Amino acid sequence: MAPSLGISKWWAKDSTRKGNPVVVTMENPNYSVLEIDGPDAAFRPVDKDRGKNAKQYTWVWLLKAHRAVGCVAWVGNLMWALLGSIKKRLIFGEGVTMESEKSWKGRFLFRLILAFLVMALCFLAFEVVAHLNGWHYFQSNNLHIPQTSEIKGWLHTVYVSWLEFRADYIAPAIVSLSNFCVALFLIQSADRMLLCLGCFWIKYKKIKPTIEGEPFKLADLEGAGCSYPMVLVQIPMCNEREVYEQSISAVCQLDWPKERLLIQILDDSDDESIQWLIKAEVSKWSQKGINIIYRHRLVRTGYKAGNLKSAMNCDYVKDYEYVAIFDADFQPNPDFLKLTIPHFKDNPELGLVQARWTFVNKDENLLTRLQNINLCFHFEVEQQVNGVFLNFFGFNGTAGVWRIKALEESGGWLERTTVEDMDIAVRAHLNGWKFIFLNDVKVLCELPESYEAYKKQQHRWHSGPMHLFRLCLPAVIASKLTFFKKANLILLFFLLRKLILPFYSFTLFCIILPLTMFVPEAELPLWVICYVPVFMSFLNILPSPGSFPFIVPYLLFENTMSVTKFNAMVSGLFKLGSSYEWVVTKKAGRSSEPDLLAAEEREAKAMNHPQLFRGTSDSGLSELNKLKGHQDAAPKPPVKKMNKIYKKELTLAFLLLTAAIRSLLSAQGVHFYFLLFQGVTFLLVGLDLIGEQMS
Repeated sequence: MAPSLGISKWWAKDSTRKGNPVVVTMENPNYSVLEIDGPDAAFRPVDKDRGKNAKQYTWVWLLKAHRAVGCVAWVGNLMWALLGSIKKRLIFGEGVTMESEKSWKGRFLFRLILAFLVMALCFLAFEVVAHLNGWHYFQSNNLHIPQTSEIKGWLHTVYVSWLEFRADYIAPAIVSLSNFCVALFLIQSADRMLLCLGCFWIKYKKIKPTIEGEPFKLADLEGAGCSYPMVLVQIPMCNEREVYEQSISAVCQLDWPKERLLIQILDDSDDESIQWLIKAEVSKWSQKGINIIYRHRLVRTGYKAGNLKSAMNCDYVKDYEYVAIFDADFQPNPDFLKLTIPHFKDNPELGLVQARWTFVNKDENLLTRLQNINLCFHFEVEQQVNGVFLNFFGFNGTAGVWRIKALEESGGWLERTTVEDMDIAVRAHLNGWKFIFLNDVKVLCELPESYEAYKKQQHRWHSGPMHLFRLCLPAVIASKLTFFKKANLILLFFLLRKLILPFYSFTLFCIILPLTMFVPEAELPLWVICYVPVFMSFLNILPSPGSFPFIVPYLLFENTMSVTKFNAMVSGLFKLGSSYEWVVTKKAGRSSEPDLLAAEEREAKAMNHPQLFRGTSDSGLSELNKLKGHQDAAPKPPVKKMNKIYKKELTLAFLLLTAAIRSLLSAQGVHFYFLLFQGVTFLLVGLDLIGEQMS
């Protein structure tokens, strides 16, 4: 039920008594009488009701009132701060920028949500007037339409006409759409449960990829490294000022014979100062004997896919058998190649070995904690289960090792979508290559700490797959895969997990649910609103048990992100302009203290060993180092961080809060609380109060 103003009883009497009572009466009448029910009665807690006087009751009530006032004051301060932020950002516009809408296509979803808000406000006005005048026609489940004799005025007539129109036309449409979304919700929940059961089975049976024998043996010093395959390591980057140094340092310290390893730094930066800094870092490691090459494209087309495609066209690539790819913020451990490359031996059908991500800043703020929940489930459940039972999953674009032959036979890197990693994975799967996911091999990386960066990342991750689905559907149907694998690729991999999930999440919880508050005939059942979502959130949070205190914020935030994911899904499916956008995720360049100490220790050990110098001119290196030192010493201008106002999220916040007020009038308890908290969550996100702000 809705919030109640009644006060429950603070003291309850215990009518059960055990044992034989013993009454001890003292001769002096000034002493009290003591009743003992048993041998240990004197040592048990005394009944709270016994012996209380008016003074004790007064003190108890004062203490409880003090606690209540403290809670009310805390909630009041929180609401006052929220109202202050709303006033400062929405009314005065201090330190904020509005979310830009580049075309009418980008404004369509905002206008649609705005129309729902206006309609909800009109509905609420009708309901408030009816509630104040005592026109309660829904005390029972049967709809009662007043007769002509009951009409008391023109406003009452309009209200009755609205009831008839609502029951005959609006309610059936909402019921049909809600039933369709609930069916999709149940199908997606069943898929999520099957994945969790598969993960439990893997844990129970201790199933994981193993390496047979000792693949690399060093017979003597002269032949050291002769049995190690040739490995190419690529680090594509673009204006990565914050993270370039730590990623290059980590890759240069990989434990692999230097003559069997080549590192490519693929720099697409358009900032010349960043280019010089990266060149200086590359030259430093080249002087230490590392085979490292700096490449910069003059024509920057195709984003990351174009960068990788250009690098693979080099003549010397034909001498290498495998390629390991790391994004600029990834820091692999020295034993990464020794834990991944051996899986390719005696397994000619294996095309990809994917490692798991781990995050250096997962506890930085609430946004990174919620991202960690999602990605832990993605790696440990989705990718591990699909890797074990299907030998297929979407390549993550980084922290993986490809067999170069698999890349070439699958068509190489293509620039047709913004998810080039998923594109090459699907084409390799269609050509019969198998994938392995290593849950025990972890690579350190960084999560976006601002909502602006996270939103752009999610838009690319959800628009690209739908665009790719349009492009590769004919190839999937015409492929030689079995019917089961085709069905898994089309129905589960693309439709269910990439299209249906954002569609029903946004439609059901952000549109249909608030509308049902104004159309009681189409009310959603309690298990759809509460029980199933909470259970699904519980399953999602199992791979990261330390995040259990955040299960409620996680559920609310996932519903909030459904707006971005739905918009991205539509733009990718219908090839709108935003589906071609590629924005590099903003990074902070964070590293944990143990990681910094370990990196420093590895670098110190590397400095103590004799190295083969490569003949780079000392003058050129000194100039680069001087430039780097000059830029480090130069005073940096203060960075001004701005909050951003997100119109779609704010509009949905007011829609949900309006529906919560309507729910309060009809005393719908769980619906009221869900709408209230979900509306507040949309408000916090719309005002950019979650995560860090962008500079």
